[in-house]
Amino acid sequence: MKFKIPQEVAEVIKTLIESGYSAYIVGGSVRDLLRGAAGGESVEPKDWDIATDAKPEKLQELFPGSIYENKFGTVGVKTDSDEKELAVVEVTTFRKEEKYSDLRHPDKVDFTSSIEEDLARRDFTINAMALSPQNEVIDPFGGRADLKEKIIRAVGEPAKRFGEDALRLMRAVRISAELEFSIEDETRNAIKDSSELLGAIAKERIRDELVKIIMSPGSGPMNGIERLEELDLLKYIIPELREGIGVTQNKHHIYTVWEHNLLALDYTAKKDYSFEVRMASLLHDVAKPRVKEGEGPNSTFYNHEFVGAKMARGIMDNLHFSKEVSRKVAHLVRYHMFYYNVDEVTPAGVRRFLKRVGPENVPDLIKLREADRIGSGVPKAVPYKLRHFLFMIEKVKADPVGPKMLKLNGEEVMKLTGNEPGPRVGWILAVLLEEVLDDPKKNSKKHLSERVKDLNELGDKELEKKAHQADERKEEFESGLEEGMKKKYYVK
Repeated sequence: MKFKIPQEVAEVIKTLIESGYSAYIVGGSVRDLLRGAAGGESVEPKDWDIATDAKPEKLQELFPGSIYENKFGTVGVKTDSDEKELAVVEVTTFRKEEKYSDLRHPDKVDFTSSIEEDLARRDFTINAMALSPQNEVIDPFGGRADLKEKIIRAVGEPAKRFGEDALRLMRAVRISAELEFSIEDETRNAIKDSSELLGAIAKERIRDELVKIIMSPGSGPMNGIERLEELDLLKYIIPELREGIGVTQNKHHIYTVWEHNLLALDYTAKKDYSFEVRMASLLHDVAKPRVKEGEGPNSTFYNHEFVGAKMARGIMDNLHFSKEVSRKVAHLVRYHMFYYNVDEVTPAGVRRFLKRVGPENVPDLIKLREADRIGSGVPKAVPYKLRHFLFMIEKVKADPVGPKMLKLNGEEVMKLTGNEPGPRVGWILAVLLEEVLDDPKKNSKKHLSERVKDLNELGDKELEKKAHQADERKEEFESGLEEGMKKKYYVK
């Protein structure tokens, strides 16, 4: 069978062959090519890797300008491709590996002339195949059969493979989630028996595999998290999530906290929402087991969104996510309980809500609310109230909801008052914003300038108090109106 190989990859192979060396396409690219050939889903390989018997020094001679910045025999060959995936093709010398003291990298690498020996060091059978220039598939470990049967199986002795690189424990789950494959029993048992080895792996490596699981298609994310728990791996990744296992909720929930979080994640994955929304859906009720009071249909979960936001930030920081991503996920968890009643919340209340959560976060909060609803077993993701809320957002979106939208800025306040940069300027702006949130018509330079002069007559203590009252004023989404709703639904 003829496989479609990108021109850039074919040229690298051609150069190696014409120079007297052997060359094979290897790894996940072969797996993806064969998935389509076997009648499965046709997949365009994202990465193209080549294995050869040419040593790294020779590769650098054959491909001037190539990159060799490791001790494992992998040379990055630069091409002139406009496609990011093909701009650099990785070419690795056939190798054998010995002892993995750090459970991640080999202590010693020996180059070899055998493609079979090179394939023997790889993780799973479906990744331990090679494709020759003559389109012959080299498959010494039965990867093609496992691919057809949709099975993840370790190459050789599973425990040995995981002892070489403990990240393979998690990678098995990730690949099974991405491809919707099952894990072969012996491999599965070895993962569970070796699970504690994952504790030695750097958080950044674990994070990267988790992202791939969360971003896998369909029900892959939910199945992946479930499998991590079944194989005793989740406790080394997000132990807090496990606290929800078996924790029942109240009469407004038909699922346990654990099941609800997974179903919410499943909804966001099937909708192909962003990573931040998917992660927030998984963690939005993570605090419920810690704040639960009582048992049975009238149990409560007061303040779970506040505690949950702190827990979510800790989880994300522990996995070394960027501050931006960690903050976004925690923010979504914090505000996922926003309340909206068509007949109770005014445009001013909507503006205050936007001020607090940020207009840019509203679309993702809506998506999280959808997931929360579907994960609770209700039939509609977007009920009338939510549709009306979106209408109100659209209605007030041009109104000022933040200091930068005022017709008067800090420099102008200082000119009008003669104040130097300091807290008084901030206090004045806070009061002005609160008044404009109530009535956007007041957002004119003339009106605001007059108010600045009046406010500047106040002493520091009085002005600060007025500013704090404005800042602390609860928007209607979190006022007594919301408290009534929270009591009704046994949450806070």
